[in-house]
Amino acid sequence: MINFLKMQGLGNDFILIDLFNEPAMDYQQVAKDWCHRRLGIGADGLVLLSRADNVENDLKMVIYNSDGSEAMMCGNAIRCYAKYAYENNLVDTEEFRIETRSGVMIPRVILKDDLVVGVRVNMGIPALTPGQIPVLFSGKEVIDEEVRFGDAMYRINAISMGNPHCVIFVDELERFPVEQVGPIVENDEIFPDRVNVEFIKVMSRNQIKLRVWERGAGMTMACGTGACAAVVACVKNDLTDSKVTVHLPGGELFIEWAENEMVYMTGPAEYVYTGMIEQPKK
Repeated sequence: MINFLKMQGLGNDFILIDLFNEPAMDYQQVAKDWCHRRLGIGADGLVLLSRADNVENDLKMVIYNSDGSEAMMCGNAIRCYAKYAYENNLVDTEEFRIETRSGVMIPRVILKDDLVVGVRVNMGIPALTPGQIPVLFSGKEVIDEEVRFGDAMYRINAISMGNPHCVIFVDELERFPVEQVGPIVENDEIFPDRVNVEFIKVMSRNQIKLRVWERGAGMTMACGTGACAAVVACVKNDLTDSKVTVHLPGGELFIEWAENEMVYMTGPAEYVYTGMIEQPKK
């Protein structure tokens, strides 16, 4: 049997496996089964916690989406990861370094009575050039560019925050057909690695609403890297200031695009339950 922990950040939920205590195996092969909402534990992704490869770092995070594909990074998952790591004494400082496929992320836990009540993460510098995202587009940046997806034209903003994102501003966010448009954009040939899609309504200079279609997971209640990309797109289009509260279906994140070009994300992480699941047969 494999011990697991279910965690969530703003309703974006994950199965966490602590490889300090559980056996190594091909977790990618079982991620799809375990994340199934009816036939498994149910989650948006499977997160693996292990020792870092580089001695300069503290820990390593690997994450698989609910469709079994490997994710580059996940903002909500890394907050959950950081809470677990600190409260289980895998690190002894409030700020530490976690290796991901997108590079090293640096979370800082926010404490109250020695418990983690929030996590602030340095998400790094956003990538804006087409080759870094990647997106098949000419020019230095893809900001407010018109593109056809299916039968409709959209003005898009392409940004990478470790994961590729396509940000689209809409007027009627609640009524917008995210479930129909999201997969069309995700799988368009302009995005060779597929893409996460954010649909945004700007409420004020420091408030936005966001709905997200995640690559490999579909509709989710929140997306940390998506919230970061959304704020970068807002600032690039002069629609908001650099400090923004992002309202998602699962709750709120506070995002700051600082003067040092780093993007900082602050938000909660919560335990849901612990359990055991049968180890897959070979």
